[in-house]
Amino acid sequence: MTSISTHICRSVLLAAVMLCNTAAFPAIADQALQDTVMLDEFVIFARRPMQEIGIQKTSFDSIALKENIALSMADVLTFNSSVFVKNYGRATLSTVAFRGTSPSHTSVSWNGMRINSPMLGMTDFSTIPSFFVDKASLLHGTSSVNESGGGLGGAVSLSTAPELNKGFGVTYVQGIGSYKTFDEFLKLSYSNTHWGFATRAVFSSSANDYTYINHDKKNNIYDEDHNIIGQYYPKEKNRLGSFKDFHILQEIYYDTKKGDRFLLNAWMTSSNRELPMLTTDYAEQRGIENRQRENTLRAVAGWRHARSTWNLDLRAGYIYTWMGYDYRREMNQDVWSTMTRSRSTVNTFFGNAVANFYPSDRWLFTASLTANHHNVKSTDRQITAGSGNPADIGYHKKRLEMSGAITARWQPLDGVGVSAVVREETYGDNVSSPIPALFSDWKVINNYHDKTLYGLTLKASASRNYRYPSLNDLYFMPGGNPDLRNERGWTYDCGIDFDMSKNHIFDVSFSATWFDSRIDDWIIWLPTIKGFFSPRNVKNVHAYGIEIKGNTSFTPWRDWKFDINASYSLTPSVNVGEKMSEADNSIGKQLPYIPRHSASGTIRAEWKSWAILYKVFFYSRRFTMTSNAVSLTGNLPAYSVSNLTLEKTIKLAKSPKHSHTPPSLQFKLAINNLFNADYLSVLSRPMPGTNFEFFLSFTY
Repeated sequence: MTSISTHICRSVLLAAVMLCNTAAFPAIADQALQDTVMLDEFVIFARRPMQEIGIQKTSFDSIALKENIALSMADVLTFNSSVFVKNYGRATLSTVAFRGTSPSHTSVSWNGMRINSPMLGMTDFSTIPSFFVDKASLLHGTSSVNESGGGLGGAVSLSTAPELNKGFGVTYVQGIGSYKTFDEFLKLSYSNTHWGFATRAVFSSSANDYTYINHDKKNNIYDEDHNIIGQYYPKEKNRLGSFKDFHILQEIYYDTKKGDRFLLNAWMTSSNRELPMLTTDYAEQRGIENRQRENTLRAVAGWRHARSTWNLDLRAGYIYTWMGYDYRREMNQDVWSTMTRSRSTVNTFFGNAVANFYPSDRWLFTASLTANHHNVKSTDRQITAGSGNPADIGYHKKRLEMSGAITARWQPLDGVGVSAVVREETYGDNVSSPIPALFSDWKVINNYHDKTLYGLTLKASASRNYRYPSLNDLYFMPGGNPDLRNERGWTYDCGIDFDMSKNHIFDVSFSATWFDSRIDDWIIWLPTIKGFFSPRNVKNVHAYGIEIKGNTSFTPWRDWKFDINASYSLTPSVNVGEKMSEADNSIGKQLPYIPRHSASGTIRAEWKSWAILYKVFFYSRRFTMTSNAVSLTGNLPAYSVSNLTLEKTIKLAKSPKHSHTPPSLQFKLAINNLFNADYLSVLSRPMPGTNFEFFLSFTY
């Protein structure tokens, strides 16, 4: 450690002299740069951030978020994690589920504001363009309690970030792809020492009329005498699948450089999507309208006040969503019959305050309070029996949700940390029981030898958690059940993290986690004798398994760089409740639409201005019935999908003075579903085969 300290002192002294010379004597500074003496490598050891004691977290780098700018966050999570992404088709509903739970058990936030639908309790990740996300991370299991309650499976955190002191910038991308797909992306930004402004816009459209093999239909083959001599599955086009999505995001940041930072972000979405016909639908396309429209505004304002021993973060936000769904059929020429005409409006006001206090370098105390006030109106126009007149049925409800937490973090020794959280939540007039969580970690190995840094950390955590029913669960007409109880359960996990870095040439990280979760009063929608579905607390679920992640990057030769990532999850999620009837065969069976095995991987190679990326994901068989019946419609086969991307970057000029990067052009070819896999993520919702998209981007 003595030699390391010596190197640190020499480097700090040299840096100080260089900075002084640069500021006061430019000529001398230029000479100093020419006469720079390269010092031996040194390593600085530091304690990890106390906020991450015992946390099971997956963070995504900028390459994962931006490698294919046309991707939604659903696609990013599919290829870069082992969480299960349930996809109803291209540009349709995509939801995320952790550790064998349901999508409503995943808490999602954007710039600190929760964006789960108060009606459905879930988030549609297909409507979140990765182009609008600068930072993304997953908090697995108990780790979500640090952010909010209700995330029985985990939490997804998304945010934007300022680019201060970079001057004026422009990014424009044009994408053209299969199925008459067009994608356009624009970012205009300006920033200086204190201010940062950015405007981002995305417009995507597609006929989305891809071809697939329909395994739900069979065509007969006849001989000359009209005898059936064979059968085959027909090829069909995706019908009524076109979409148009428009997003615009305005960002304003101000940093006083004296400990105060301000932000204002506003994100508007306008979407018009047709919902594809099922593979079992024999009707003609021209006589059907099945359309969903959405207009959403999300806005957040924040102020962060930081001092040496404490900081305060205040945020306020507003969400407005209007959604319309129309399903109608043409019964006769120009005579249409409306089956469904639903309209919903959501107004949510958000407030959040977080205070951190550091009494010493060993302790951190945090207090937080979050409030969400929802005003939801949901109606469905139906024809009243006997009168022939339309009538609107539905609900109009207001609900205040509040969540407060107190956290204490302590590092008694270097490399040893303990954290305790107590959270309390209310919704309407209901108060949940306290939500406790305990975290710990121990840096067993933290050595530096022969220019190689080794680290090994053990982690463990336990928590109790709750999720209260969504507004549709309680009040949807018809079928809502106002007598539903909270879902509740205990979750435990433990794991190891290993990392090694050798001379900036070879880096390896690996983590493995075991988890066990038991959730009581699981909410599920079941058919009733009245002909509609209604939610009930019917299940006790035992979800357990392992999560494994690995990453390695290395530079074997000059101008070459390789990066390999892989993840795998084993997630048995079993109903261990009591039988509802003698015919109930769901006990001891895997929950529907939850794969026991899921995995993903990426391999990226870079050489000078060229780059190639191969990525793949895998989901094992999923059952569609609680009985796990193996039949034509009772299960969906396992599948694996691969994508390949090739890109070339051309610098248009040398780096101009005071600029980080020169203006450049980038050409990119993306081949999706490289091996033309024939697969379904959801029953009767086929996915596209091999397709292509070409991008041309300009960056200044």
